Amino acid sequence: MAKSVFKVVGIMSGTSLDGVDLAACTFTKVRGKWSYAFEKTTTIPYNKHWKSALSAAHLLSGEALIMLHIAYGKYLGQLTKGFIARHKIKSVDFIAAHGHTIFHQPDRGYTFQLGDASAIHASSGLPVVNDFRNLDVQSGGEGAPLVPVGDRLLFHQYGVCVNLGGIANLSFEKKGKRLAWDICFVNMALNMLAGEAGKPYDTNGKIASTGQVQPELLKSLEQANRSLGKNRPSLAREHFERTFELLLKNKFWSLEDRLRTMTEFIAREIGSTLRKAGAKKILITGGGAHNSFLIACIRKYSGSEKEFVKADDNLINYKEALIFAFLGVLNVRGENNALSSVTGARQDSSTGVRVGFAKG
Repeated sequence: MAKSVFKVVGIMSGTSLDGVDLAACTFTKVRGKWSYAFEKTTTIPYNKHWKSALSAAHLLSGEALIMLHIAYGKYLGQLTKGFIARHKIKSVDFIAAHGHTIFHQPDRGYTFQLGDASAIHASSGLPVVNDFRNLDVQSGGEGAPLVPVGDRLLFHQYGVCVNLGGIANLSFEKKGKRLAWDICFVNMALNMLAGEAGKPYDTNGKIASTGQVQPELLKSLEQANRSLGKNRPSLAREHFERTFELLLKNKFWSLEDRLRTMTEFIAREIGSTLRKAGAKKILITGGGAHNSFLIACIRKYSGSEKEFVKADDNLINYKEALIFAFLGVLNVRGENNALSSVTGARQDSSTGVRVGFAKG
């Protein structure tokens, strides 16, 4: 009989470069249904060294990138070891690490998440599952989004699951298939702009709320988003740099107006998508869920019949770390964790690479 209880530390680093999310989770399967529990969670903010290294990693030579890949793996392993010791976590089956995405160009056949599995294993002393995206890409998919299988199995009570991270994405069921895609950039843009005011983020959209929507900028943002394609499953840093970054850094408009216009753009894109999805009960997680002004704007464009479910802080902040831990569980059980209906791959797959597991 397959093991039905797993204790896993999930590790996530998102595109907004806030820091490393660590979530010690327990997953239990009873009568064919999965449940989860958060045991301990924390976020380790990136210091100046790591924020600089990660933001410039795509510019490195091959040798320097390999060195950073190893160093970052050691760093993740050490963080996890310290996290387990600090919280006196007694039992961990393995680590499931997403790593930090440096390159994501599935149309050219590659994706790369920084954080070497062997280095994580050697520095933590625990087995590791990582490299969750590459098999799907090699099977003709986008390698993203991968969270929807967790939405299906852990959060099926919600009609739509929306994540407001560096990039907004959603997933929902339609005619027995899980559908999902990235909608638009969110915290990648908002946090970049807040940095002009010396802030890591715009708390509750306070700066944005004082600005005015600039129609010309809004139109340019909408055109830029359309240029990325209507049926794309995934967005990446490369898209942001080629399209949105230059528009948003144009100081012809005030910082307040740029933040307000970007917030308006996000709200319109997400609101329109939610109306098309049709379901009424909506779970919103990710850092953007804390931005009350952004949420109010999204509500405005989503329709009055929508029920926005307020998740607790653990779920808002650590849902992606939780689900990557769960993807590790599915991989260890030999079950599919990447859905072709979402990624566009030729078939579903059990993606992820294991290091340090006992044989047999």
